[in-house]
Parts: sequence; C-alpha cells; structure tokens
Amino acid sequence: MLILILYFFIFIVVVQISYYLGVFGKFAFAKAQKITPKRIPISVIVCAKNEEENVANFIPLLAEQNYPDFEIVLIDDASSDNTLAIFEGFEKQYPNVRLVKVENNEAFWGNKKYALTLGIKSAKKEYLLFTDADCYPTSKDWITAMSSQFTMQKTIVLGYGKYKKIPNSFLNKIIRFETLLTAIQYFSWAKIGHPYMGVGRNLAYKKETFFNVNGFIEHMQIRSGDDDLFINQAANAKNTTIAYTPESFTLSKPKTTFKDWFTQKRRHIATANYYKPLDKLQLGAFYCSQLLFILLPIILLSFQFQWILVLSLIALRYLVAWIVVGFSAGKLKENDIKFWFPLVEIALIFTQINIFITNIFSKPVHWK
Repeated sequence: MLILILYFFIFIVVVQISYYLGVFGKFAFAKAQKITPKRIPISVIVCAKNEEENVANFIPLLAEQNYPDFEIVLIDDASSDNTLAIFEGFEKQYPNVRLVKVENNEAFWGNKKYALTLGIKSAKKEYLLFTDADCYPTSKDWITAMSSQFTMQKTIVLGYGKYKKIPNSFLNKIIRFETLLTAIQYFSWAKIGHPYMGVGRNLAYKKETFFNVNGFIEHMQIRSGDDDLFINQAANAKNTTIAYTPESFTLSKPKTTFKDWFTQKRRHIATANYYKPLDKLQLGAFYCSQLLFILLPIILLSFQFQWILVLSLIALRYLVAWIVVGFSAGKLKENDIKFWFPLVEIALIFTQINIFITNIFSKPVHWK
C-alpha cells in the first residue's frame, strides 16, 4: 500500500511542477510589458450600492487620471445611504461624469449585472474600463496603461487588482497571496490562449464584445459573476490579452476579519461552479493536487517510508513553486509575500477545503 501511495505522490509532484513550470511559468518568466499610449476614447464604469465613504474618497482619484479622452459612468444601484447624493455632486463638479440611477426592479432585485448593463448602455465611449467602488488606481496613468493593451483583435484586457498591505496581519498575507495566486493563474492561462476569468476590480473590454454575447443574459440569474462569468463566456485566445505594468494596477481595501473574508471567498468559489467544464477541471485538478501534495507525504513520513526520496520531492516542488511565485510576485509588486509562501499556501489550502464543505450545506450571500 505504501509503495502505491509513493507512486501516487510522485505523480502529484509531477502534476504540480507541470502547472508551475508549464502554465504559470508563462506569466512568471514573461518579458516586462511596455506602455504604448493609444488615446482611444474610454468610459470608466463604477457601480456602487451603499458605498458613500468609498466613493467620496476614490471617485476624485479617477477624475484626476492623466488621459485625454475619457468619461466616468457612475451607477447608483438603488443605494439607501448618501451614495446617490455624492454621485450627483460629482456630476455637477466634473464635466466628464455621467450618472446612472438604478431603481429597484422586481425582476432583477439586487442584481448588480442589471445595474451594470444599464451603465454600459449609457456609456458614450466604445471602450469600457471597470473598477469597483472600493478600488482606486495606483497611478494617474491607469487608463493609459490598461487601454494601451487594446488592439484591433484584442478587445478584452485583464488587469490586476491588488489589496492593501496591513502590517503584522497574517490574514492580510493570506488574502494577498490568494489574490496573487489567482492572478498568476488567469494571467498564465490567458497567455497560453485559454482565458477563463478576470476581476471586476480591474477589467476592460470593448462595448461591441459585450453585446456580441448578449451581455450577462446567459448568467443573469446568477447574482455574482459580472466579471469572471462574463470573461469565461466571452474571452478566447484571439480577443483577450493582459496588462501587468505597475501603472495598470488598482488597489482595494482588504477584509480585516477572517469571517468577512471567508464569506467573500464563499461567493467567489460558488461562482466558479458555473465555469466551462474544462476550466472547472483544470482548476479542480490544481487545487486537488495542492491538497494531496500536503497530505500524502504525511502518511509516507509517518512510516518513514522512502523518507529521503519523499523529502527530496517535497524540496523540488517547493523550489520550483517558490521560483515561479517569486518571479510573479516581482512583476505584480507583491515581493514580501514570497517569503511567507509555504505558510500562507498551507493556510489557504485548508481554508478552501472549509469553504467547499460549507458551500455544500448552505448558499453564500451575494450582492448587497
């Protein structure tokens, strides 16, 4: 039995190394990206529901973008706080701000996709750039950096949405590592011609691309997924590219309690159930191989079975993974995370198991 477990463990190590070198290495070892300004007209779209504090602080940062031709479409999704009043103030203050007021609709109650659809339809520019109400660009050249990746063929641009660093917080390190690992995956798969998701905190596409797939209609009944489910449906090797220059990043406030972050990740993982079968297979295979890489050596080492070989395989996998994560972290300016790699990875793996089990017995709460 132990020899079979050893063979299976060797297979798992091969799978893990194949992912890290064969897939994730496509992004980790990619050349530095250059910004070539395109000066194409851009509509920056922000959808908010009860986000008065965030929009008051962050919308002015969008208005200060160094770009020659852009508008800001502010969507108030039936807020019950002062979000709408703040938006109305911005509409008067900035000539390039367009306000979309969304009333509660019985058929689409609380559905962010409905609100976004109204905002997209009202946008006057052909190219759309999305971010969330609790996000802001890390540079005044954010629009320039994201829009520079558009071409005649590439009508979808996947960006990176960072989370703020909180000193002396292990939870924050886990959150930022999970965000980094997710970005490594969707950037890498996009580079090899199989894009499967993006994040609404930093995402751009052409309006024509949206309407070519009838917008969110295929998954309108699913409350979440205005970003990843849309990309999973609309993106392909020909029309999708990535942006990873530091000027293209956005920054968000991370959750500060495990409970809040756990709830957020439950929604994200539940949405992934609606991905295309091949995407679910590749994601499932990676996470299962991660878990088995942790569990199988425990069995083998507890019996001291071929312990030198087992430890050598563990060291090889960690070396390969650490190099790939390290290069990727350098590109995405998350260098401190790589030094915590083994610990945060293990913590994340067991958190994800907990989420999978919890989601089996109860449904996560979606858009407010």
